[in-house]
Amino acid sequence: MKKITLFMIALSVSAISFAQTWTSDKPHSRLGFAVTHLGINEIDGAFKSFTATVTASKDDFSDGVIDLSADISSISTDVDQRDTHLKSADFFDATTFPTLTFKSTSFKKVGANKYEATGNLTLHGVTKPVTLEATLVGSTLNPMNKKPTVGFHVTSTIKRTDFGIGTKFPTAMLSDDVLLVANIELVKG
Repeated sequence: MKKITLFMIALSVSAISFAQTWTSDKPHSRLGFAVTHLGINEIDGAFKSFTATVTASKDDFSDGVIDLSADISSISTDVDQRDTHLKSADFFDATTFPTLTFKSTSFKKVGANKYEATGNLTLHGVTKPVTLEATLVGSTLNPMNKKPTVGFHVTSTIKRTDFGIGTKFPTAMLSDDVLLVANIELVKG
């Protein structure tokens, strides 16, 4: 029995040691969102400061673990007055809740290049389970840094009121549904 336990521990350690970490390439990645204003127009923005990693031991990422973190104060819609308002207690309250995080609990392959990432999104002090739809756009050896690089397009829709964001604003003014959109290049190693 002792030998089996030691073997299982050794096997677990060796599996962990073969896992590779892929890290977001900041200049070639974007973490964005879109919301409908007055029911007639989509307004989008992004978090300028974020990090994302995927740890996987399989080449097809089917055992991937995602860890994402974004600085709320880096929000940008290209309108300074709106950005200041979004950082206020009316919306994100960036002073009290400075970070958005997503930590996956599962990452499963559902098609040729399609994945579903389920995990916990923490935003505005509220943690809720969400599912992200991810498409592996492609992979290549980056000619500049000579490292394997992959690109993912990721989407999901959340309800802002589920996270207590902008609750004073009716849906006729600002849609409750918020589209999350990320285009991420990940570099191996």
